Amino acid sequence: MIQLLTFGAALLVFLLLLGVIYALQRVAKTRAGGGKVGENGLTLQGFSYALILLAVAYALAMLYVFVRGTVWEGHLMEWMNIVVRLMHITFGIAWIGASFYFVFLENALNRTHNVRDELAGNLWAVHGGGFYYLEKYKLAPKEIPRDLHWFKYEAYFTWLSGFSLLFVVYYFNASSMLIDPKILDVSPLAGVAIGIGSFVAGWLIYDGLCKTPLVTKGWWFIGVGGLLVTAFAFFYCHVFSARAAYIHFGAMLGTIMVANVFFIIIPAQKEMVKAATEGRPLDPQLGKNAGLRSLHNNYFTLPVLFVMVSNHFPSTFGNAYPWLVLVAISVGTAGVKHWLNLREKHQATVLVLPASALFLLAVAFTTAPRKEAGGAAACQPVSMAQVQSIVQARCVRCHSSNPTDEVFKSAPNGVKYDSPEDIIRLKDKIMQRVVITKTMPQNNKTNMTQEERDLIRCWIEQGALGGPAAGGVAPGGL
Repeated sequence: MIQLLTFGAALLVFLLLLGVIYALQRVAKTRAGGGKVGENGLTLQGFSYALILLAVAYALAMLYVFVRGTVWEGHLMEWMNIVVRLMHITFGIAWIGASFYFVFLENALNRTHNVRDELAGNLWAVHGGGFYYLEKYKLAPKEIPRDLHWFKYEAYFTWLSGFSLLFVVYYFNASSMLIDPKILDVSPLAGVAIGIGSFVAGWLIYDGLCKTPLVTKGWWFIGVGGLLVTAFAFFYCHVFSARAAYIHFGAMLGTIMVANVFFIIIPAQKEMVKAATEGRPLDPQLGKNAGLRSLHNNYFTLPVLFVMVSNHFPSTFGNAYPWLVLVAISVGTAGVKHWLNLREKHQATVLVLPASALFLLAVAFTTAPRKEAGGAAACQPVSMAQVQSIVQARCVRCHSSNPTDEVFKSAPNGVKYDSPEDIIRLKDKIMQRVVITKTMPQNNKTNMTQEERDLIRCWIEQGALGGPAAGGVAPGGL
């Protein structure tokens, strides 16, 4: 009875949300500009979009509460991962694409030839079968247009969807995905608190640094900022599991980026619009500050994009020094972005791109696995039965047609070791994840020993034979 009443109350709240959304949409359609509210760029239509996201999040949360502990929990979590991840990627493309475009626009403006006095520059462009002519004002036009587009929701929804994805993948399964007791043995709640608190700390430190005279010192600012970023990478890799550490590093940078938009860029734009509307002189420093933070965001984009895909590449987060690899790749990708920015300004040098590329290649070279002394010749013959016994004991609780793991209710990435043929077919993946990077089992939750990893290495180096072989053990025994 109590469960039925709870479901009824939850459904009522959801229906009320839908009713408010419908009413806002109706009113917004009858008003110009989407139902503009005040002079700050907010609209009724914008509020309704925010409520739609809230309604979706509420529905998913209620659904999770009702299926938790049932056979449908794993299926729901997988689909929540799919939906939220797709939203995050879509909004991220829109935001990063806008960032790339406007920095390109700023860099490529014609500032000298036939430019009116009130303009900072203009640009002709052709795209999609049409010609475009764009103008940038030094301050603002004499009359602010009624329909003014604000580039902000792409940033907000990218961060909100990314933060939601962090919960779906890492925080809801903190004991398995976030915490590695061999790195730091803390409770799941403490781990989540550390993660979220670090985002706030990252923004406060960065924002404080930007308000010091150092922000105008060029390489000094870059040097201090680089040290701070390195400190966060080191901190994350000594608190969380390696995969979670990388994601939190990217989430910290993403939080700084969206906070730049919310606290600095948009307020500056609103003040400029308000001053222009009221006929007051504009403070040009507002635009300079907003432009500087936008430029910082532009340099953060490639490191953040690397972090988004890094979990698919264990040679990065599985390295003995994952924080150093993370910082090195971030520096290299930021260097590539710097070259792109210089190129758009027609200031490209012959050194920046090759130096960045060589730096990234050096990271790839130094993270390459070292060949074991003696190789297969130093091993005793290993049979398929021995390897299958290890896989059955350490791997199939997740990687099988019917997983028994408390988190993974279906085989991650579709990888299954149900038969000897499956193990042989996936031997290269096993070598990379189990032997070289030791990133599987996840956080070594099944306590695979180094001797077992050595035995698997010997079996693969001997040709990963599926037939019977003489019994034997790897160096060190089992």
